[in-house]
Amino acid sequence: MEVKAIAKDTGLPASKVRPLVDMVRGKRVDDALNILRYTPTPKAKYLAKLIKSAAANAENNFQMEPADLKIVKICVDVATSMRRYRARSRGRASPIRKHSSHITVIVAEQEG
Repeated sequence: MEVKAIAKDTGLPASKVRPLVDMVRGKRVDDALNILRYTPTPKAKYLAKLIKSAAANAENNFQMEPADLKIVKICVDVATSMRRYRARSRGRASPIRKHSSHITVIVAEQEG
């Protein structure tokens, strides 16, 4: 059985979260958390929190053992961008885009 956790509109740009997601895709939950613990970026802490949430969902809702869980699917999708404008010289304005993303983590018990 697959269990998921979703974080929507995270405020983290998808392009900066994808390298972290590639590091933990297909790993056991314990191994993924160890990798993220020693990754020196604030985005790793956010991603680790989401993986812990998926493991907690599996443990509490479906009585799965957290040590047996594996990340089956993890994906980062682009969400809406917050658009603002900054005043520039000669009465012009230039856009500022603050990108955000949706992160989905699906865990399941590994076979064997």
